[in-house]
Amino acid sequence: MFAYILKRLLLMIPTLFGVLAITFLVIQFVPGGPVEQYMAEARAGLAGGGGAESGGLSYRGAQGVDTQRLEQIKALYGFDKPAPQRFVDMLARFARFDLGRSFFQNKDVGQLIFEKLPVSITLGLWTFFISYGIAVPLGVAKAVRAGTRFDFVTTLIVLVGYAIPGFVLGVALLVVFGGQLQWFPLRGLTSSNWEELSWGARIVDYLWHIAMPVTAMVLGSFAVTAMLTKNAFLEEIRKQYVVTARAKGLNEKQVLWKHVFRNALIPIITGFPAAFIGAFFTGALLIETLFSLDGLGLLSYESVIRRDYPVVLGTLYLFTLIGLVTKLISDLCYVWVDPRVKFD
Repeated sequence: MFAYILKRLLLMIPTLFGVLAITFLVIQFVPGGPVEQYMAEARAGLAGGGGAESGGLSYRGAQGVDTQRLEQIKALYGFDKPAPQRFVDMLARFARFDLGRSFFQNKDVGQLIFEKLPVSITLGLWTFFISYGIAVPLGVAKAVRAGTRFDFVTTLIVLVGYAIPGFVLGVALLVVFGGQLQWFPLRGLTSSNWEELSWGARIVDYLWHIAMPVTAMVLGSFAVTAMLTKNAFLEEIRKQYVVTARAKGLNEKQVLWKHVFRNALIPIITGFPAAFIGAFFTGALLIETLFSLDGLGLLSYESVIRRDYPVVLGTLYLFTLIGLVTKLISDLCYVWVDPRVKFD
């Protein structure tokens, strides 16, 4: 087991290197970088700054940025160095878990992630617990009643919910319950007077704001888990040990929850780490944008649009590392849940 874990940890190094190298290479060919954006803003400022000099006749709007100023801008963003040297410097920083500093927000990338994380954790945790809380019992009920009207109706509802994109559902919820009926707020996680409320009122206010975003995220996310649970239970119910348990005189409840339940939940439980971490690190970009929630998804999108390369590469490095570690934990869960699994 120790050799397997060590091998997986060592394999993370080339994986991280490959992800960062490909992303860094692509960035070099993407037009409209921070230097170009700064120059465009400078030209726009000069062009709109009055047209002519006071008391003179010379127009300065078309002069742009002089060469010396351009070199200063490149040095400011680190683009005065060759690309290979910048890549090596970035890897050296990342090895120390120094994610760099944002070009446009003048903050450390780690600090930005820490500031945006509460919103994503809020959405992720609620989505994770509600999805599994609904999906697992529903999957068990569907397996026990397989082929009945209940199974057919719930499958239809689950598939319809899965087919509706979360963003489309979010728009519908905003229009109906936020706009027409005005039952829920349109944006944010809390009201403007949240600090003035009592603790009980704060909890109610928070749940009031989070209801629609979580609903939009949950409806599609629990469908896969529900169908996976149903199929896993059906597969276990048909095995020989279930027939033996029934032949020994155990009632259906004991057979289902004492014998079938543990074996059927192996694929579900082993996916817990990835689902739990992914729930609030993958980022719900469209939902966060739609409901004006300032989380990690929105941060990543704005960083790509503004070519804020330290944020793009820093968050990519951190999320990739977390994803690799989570995948390792998921694989180790197989041994914990099912001792028959041997990585050797």
